Amino acid sequence: MNKPYAACIFDLDGTLADTLHSIAYFGNCTLESFGLPAIDIMDYRFLVGNGADVLMERMLAHVGAHFTGEARRAFRAEYDSRYAADPLALVGAYPGVPEVLEYQHSQGMRLGVLSNKPDDMTQAIVAELYPGIFDAIHGQREGIPTKPDPTALLAMAEELGVTPQETLYIGDSGVDMDTARNAGMDSCGVRWGFRSQEELLEHGARYLAGDPMQLKDIIEKR
Repeated sequence: MNKPYAACIFDLDGTLADTLHSIAYFGNCTLESFGLPAIDIMDYRFLVGNGADVLMERMLAHVGAHFTGEARRAFRAEYDSRYAADPLALVGAYPGVPEVLEYQHSQGMRLGVLSNKPDDMTQAIVAELYPGIFDAIHGQREGIPTKPDPTALLAMAEELGVTPQETLYIGDSGVDMDTARNAGMDSCGVRWGFRSQEELLEHGARYLAGDPMQLKDIIEKR
């Protein structure tokens, strides 16, 4: 029989935090400032997940813009400036998730957050929504490859003092499931996030959670 998990590491956007309206708001404000059309909020579900640089590329491609060099850097800087000024705008925790995390924390579970969102924004959102809950929190940092590369996930497991085999990685996208597989960890896809159940299964999710209480059962019963 498998031992219970010693640690759980979570994605942020679409997993712990409902940030879709926030990302869309700042994205569309940035597009507007460059004279470009807005993108439908629901389309952002398929633009996010691989870090801010890729988000910028996908946004520009979506509206048919072709920025290179300095123009592309200015576009990214505008987005970062707007987002950093108010990273909690239109952001909320998914119902039921705080209670599950508080319980796991009270039971001594080691908990981490690993996101492709820039690190400063990741830190700000987690500190506001889940103060004192997580033992390690990292977003995208310079010099460290983004998910699905497993480098950051393996480093976080080491930081938490656990092995990959003792760790469950939880996210809402195929990128998250690929990251867990690349790190030799079990994966759980949550169905309340940005991507579909089909995507999660196609990318090898070991478990699927339809709601936070089901996630609690998965963590505890393995």
